[in-house]
Amino acid sequence: MNSLASSVFGISIPVDGDEDSSSGTSVVAIDNKIEQAMDLVKSHLMYAVREEVEVLKEQIKELVERNSLLERENALLKSLSNNDQLSQLSTQQANPSSTSQAQAVIAQPPQPTQPPQQPNVSSA
Repeated sequence: MNSLASSVFGISIPVDGDEDSSSGTSVVAIDNKIEQAMDLVKSHLMYAVREEVEVLKEQIKELVERNSLLERENALLKSLSNNDQLSQLSTQQANPSSTSQAQAVIAQPPQPTQPPQQPNVSSA
């Protein structure tokens, strides 16, 4: 009868004396399912972490390149600037309230002075 119920309904009906072994078997099966689920979650998390690590490595690489570029640009600007401009930058760092005014002055390089042009006057 047990085999009939098992084959038709897909369930096992414990017979006297079988209760301990069937409940032990189902506990082991549940434990195995839980372990499989935990392994699946672990593998998904590891995959996600690996992807994130790759993204962060790429961002670090880009930031290092940008930092290197900015350091070279800074060195070039320092070499092209004169001592007055460097001392003005130093005072700006000491006095941050005047920074915006000084940046405006630095951002606009001095314009060479040209003599006013004479109007073209033709004699008639």
